[in-house]
Amino acid sequence: MSVMDAIRAKLAALDPVAIEIIDDSARHAGHAGARDGGGHFRLAIVSPRFAGCRTMERHRLVYDALGPLMKREIHALSIDAKTPDEK
Repeated sequence: MSVMDAIRAKLAALDPVAIEIIDDSARHAGHAGARDGGGHFRLAIVSPRFAGCRTMERHRLVYDALGPLMKREIHALSIDAKTPDEK
């Protein structure tokens, strides 16, 4: 399973109605995290689970869902988390 597939599988716990993952790892070649195997990703996710949550709370939900992937497979993650009403 690719890292992007693993990210999608983990984020399924947030019941997303839309998800877009962009792998920016190639743009960071030579960076310490890239050398250690961690990728750089941009994530746009839309989920009703974000309703009533502030930005930091939304990011925490994403980080918690990704769990152990944040320790090795993902070095950097840019998150755009919205509710369906904000889409």
